[in-house]
Amino acid sequence: MDERGIVDRETSVRPGSVLARFAPESAYLLGGGRAILLQLALPGVGHGVARHSNFATNPLGRLNGTLTYIYALSNGTDAQRAKVRAMVHGAHAPVKAPAAKDGSHPAYSARDPKLQLWVAATLYDSAMTIQQVLFPELDEDTAEALYRDYALLGTELGMPAHLWPATRADFADYWSETSNSLHVDDRVREVAHELLAAKQAPWWIRAVMPLVKLVSIGLLPEHVRSMFGFHFSSRQQRRMDMVMRCARVAVRILPRAVRHFPMRYYLKRLDGLSAP
Repeated sequence: MDERGIVDRETSVRPGSVLARFAPESAYLLGGGRAILLQLALPGVGHGVARHSNFATNPLGRLNGTLTYIYALSNGTDAQRAKVRAMVHGAHAPVKAPAAKDGSHPAYSARDPKLQLWVAATLYDSAMTIQQVLFPELDEDTAEALYRDYALLGTELGMPAHLWPATRADFADYWSETSNSLHVDDRVREVAHELLAAKQAPWWIRAVMPLVKLVSIGLLPEHVRSMFGFHFSSRQQRRMDMVMRCARVAVRILPRAVRHFPMRYYLKRLDGLSAP
C-alpha cells in the first residue's frame, strides 16, 4: 500500500481527529525526554517509576511504551488501541504503595487520576514546546481542537474526562500550579541521571544519548532543571539552538514517509507483541 493509503487508513480510525494528523510527526520525539523528566519531578510519579522501572538496563523502556501508546490511540486500529490499552493497564496494576513510614517516598498509584493527569499534561506541554520551536503557529481553532484531543491520553489511562482542564487557559493555570508543587529528592534525582547516562544500554542507545541529554535538559524549565542538579551552559545552549535549526529544516524537506516512520515502526512492533 502506498503512503497515501497508509495515512488515509490511519486517520480514518478517528474521523476529524486533529491529534491523528499531528502525532505522526517524528519531530515531536525531541520533547520525549523532557516529558519523562517532568513526570519524574512529581513525587507520586517519580517514586512509582523509581521503584518499578529499570532505567539502567532499559533507558528507553518508558519512552518506547509512551510512543506505542500515543501512536496506537491516535492512529491505530481498534485492535491496536485495545491491545495497548490492556498492556498499559496491566503494567500499571502493580505500581502502587502506601507512604513509607520513614518518609522515603509518598503514597503512589499508577491508577491515581491526578498522576494520570500530570503524565498526559507533560506529553501535551512537551509536544507544544516542540510545536512552537519547529512549526508554524497554529490557528486558534486547530490549537483548541488539538488540546482537546490530548485529553484522550489521560482518559485512556483511567483519568475522568472532567479532570482535563476545559481550555488552554485553564491548562496554563493548572500547569503553573502543579509546576510549583514539583519536588525531586535524591532517589528520583539518581533515577534521572541514570536514565540519561544509559551506561548499561546497547551501544546504539549510548551513541545517541548525548543528543538526547542535551535536548531533554535544555527544554526543561529552569527551576526543574535545578531540582535535578542539571547544569546547562551557554555553550550547550548554542549547541541545542543548532540542533533545533537543523530540525526546522528537516521537517520542511524530509518526505512524509521518513517523518512518519517511527509511528509505522511502533505500530508494527505493537502487532508483534504478545497480548497481555
